[in-house]
This record gives sequence, C-alpha cells and structure tokens, in this order.
Amino acid sequence: MGSNQPFSFFEDGVYIPPDSIFEVAKNYWADADAQKINLGQGAYRDEFGQPWVLPCVRMAKQMLKEKEEQGHEYLPITGLTAFREKAVELVFSGSKALAEQRIASCQSLSGTGALHLTGFALRRSNPSAKTVYITDPTWPNHKLLFTSLGYEVKEVPYYRDGGFDYASYVAALREAEPMSVLVLHACAHNPTGCDPSKEEWKEIMSVIREKRLFPVIDSAYLGFNSGSVEDDAWLIRYIVDELDLEAAVCLSFAKNMGLYGERVGLVALVTKTPELAITMNSIIANVQRATISTPPLYGARIAATVLQSPELQAQWRSDLKLMSGRIRAMREKLYDELVRLRSPRDWSFIVKQSGMFGYTGLNARQITYLRDEHHIHMAVTGRISIAALNDRNVAHVAVALDQAVRNIQ
Repeated sequence: MGSNQPFSFFEDGVYIPPDSIFEVAKNYWADADAQKINLGQGAYRDEFGQPWVLPCVRMAKQMLKEKEEQGHEYLPITGLTAFREKAVELVFSGSKALAEQRIASCQSLSGTGALHLTGFALRRSNPSAKTVYITDPTWPNHKLLFTSLGYEVKEVPYYRDGGFDYASYVAALREAEPMSVLVLHACAHNPTGCDPSKEEWKEIMSVIREKRLFPVIDSAYLGFNSGSVEDDAWLIRYIVDELDLEAAVCLSFAKNMGLYGERVGLVALVTKTPELAITMNSIIANVQRATISTPPLYGARIAATVLQSPELQAQWRSDLKLMSGRIRAMREKLYDELVRLRSPRDWSFIVKQSGMFGYTGLNARQITYLRDEHHIHMAVTGRISIAALNDRNVAHVAVALDQAVRNIQ
C-alpha cells in the first residue's frame, strides 16, 4: 500500500452477490406491470393472491390480548418453556424418547436458526464429524449455512427427469464418509417436491445405519404438505421410534402457522440417554447465548397458545387442510391448463410432486423470458411457488410456460 493510500480494515473484503431468492422479490417489486406474478417466494397466498393470517393465529392473538400478555421481557436462553414443551409433544407424543426424557430442545429463529444451532452443537459434541451431505438440488441455505460453520459440504444426486433419483441417491450414500452428517427433508422436498416412498425411505435408512450417518431432519412443512402433521412427521417417528436412532429435528412454524416474519422454530436433539440430553441441552443453550442470546417472544406465544388450546389446535388442523388442499388444487389446474394448450412437454410431474413448490426444469434463458415478456418472476433454479397460483392467474402462467418451452430452447 502506498503512503498516500488511505488504510481500510475492510480492504480484503470481496463483494458477495445478493441472495437469489430475495433478488427475485426485489425484481418483482420493481416491476411496474399490473399483471406481474411472484412465483419465487415461499409464502402461502390465498385465492385472491393475498397474504393469509390463519384463523387459529387470529384467535390466538385475541386470546393473548384479552389475557393482557403484552410484556416484553427477555425469554430464557432456550426460549418460551410452554412453546418448547408443546412443540416437542406435537412431534414426539407417545414416543419412547420423550417418555425417557432423551430429547434436548431449544427455541430457534425459525428453521434456519434450528439448523444453525444444530450444526454448531454438533461441532461441539462431535468435532470429528467434518462433512455434511445435502441433496442436489436442495434449499440454497443448506450449503451456505453449514459451510459457514466450517463443515465440508458435499452434494448427493437426488433429482432426475422430473422425479426422485432413488438409485443415484442410495449409491452416493453408500460411498459417504462414515460418521458424517446427512440433511434429510421430512416431507415436501425443497425445491423439487419429490419425496421418497416409505419403502424407499426404509432402504435409505438401512444405508444410513450402516454408514453411521447422523440425520438432521429439516422439518419446515409439517402439516403444510399433506394437511396432517402426523402423516408429514412419519419419517421422524420412523427414525426415532422404530429404528431408535439419534437425530436432530429442525422445526419451523413459518409455513404451517403462517408466522413467517415472527421467526418461530425449534431444534430437538434426540439422544441415546437422558444424561446425554442434559448435556446437549447445556450445549445448545451455550450456542444460543453465543449467537442471539435469547429468542423472540411474540411468535412463540402465538404458537404456544395454538398448541395449548384444544379449540385452537383443532382450528389449526382445519387451516392446514385448507392450505394444503388449495395448493393441490392449483397443481391440478396448472397441469390441466397446460394439457389444454397441448404444450409440447410432459408436465405430469407438476401433479406428482407435492408441497409448496414445483420444480419445472426450465433453463436460465426460459426463466429470463418469463420475467421479461410475461412479468413472471421465479427462482433461477426453475422452482415455482404453487401457493402463489390462484384462479385468476393460473391460466396466464400456463400460457407463459407453454410459450417459454415452445419459443426458447
């Protein structure tokens, strides 16, 4: 550095491009066209294309107001006790692990925070586990998150020709380094919407046991996928109850309660013994203290109120069926429109996939064409949010998709 050059402590910093998903939202809001559609963001929209506050959440907020629970004091480091207890009970009710007090838990900043706490806690409890395996493709934050924690992240092939690539996935797991971490999607795989069958899961888990891989189960869509929390949590219960394996379960209530901005989540670590659960509780509390100190209060109060009240929980389950049912209906309508247009492609994968997202397989040029010519904004991966479709825009989206595959190679 020359003597006339001002010194900056940040001079070795390298610019990092914006997050692609949030960039989609930015471009959408900058688009002045009245017919613009945002298929990028993973947030439920109602039949009018508007954000939807779940009735159970409205009821919970009213109950909190009436009880005058409006204080703003700090929560304990591990979060709101009532929320932690009810969230764990929701997933593990009747489980031997719960009865034997073998589950450590901590409230987190939604699913991202739960994954971060898990990765951090595993570094503390098992430093020899240096590799994390994720699916290819997967939610982009998986790689960023675990890489930032110092893990080597390796991708396992998961998707091919519109479906789950079972053979390649299992073959890759057989070559995995023993005692590594493996990220699994409990249901509604993000971004593909392609889940293994129960029989395939059983074969996959036999390989995981053989290789002694530690499952981290990203559970962002329980109840939001099928309409039933219990059905969507099948993999968790199979791993914990039937196989008696240790695991980390990373919960988010962003999607299934619509608490996106409240950042309500939980990590549950299932251990072999009650003593290990006590140890892991201390570790995740220490990790929480080192990062955010204590988690947010209001969203946890809402979720706890819903889960504590039989009336509100019944309403919540009804809300889940409504949301998941509307998403399935929009899948069918989009597919029917594309068939009606005699689009030169087999679009049947749209109705075979499940959950909030559809994985279109469109390339970068087709995605740019959709944005520039039809004002349809979507992720660069070709993932679309089925929840953003409604009766007023689905025909337009179908026409645009059809024209994209006809006109752009």
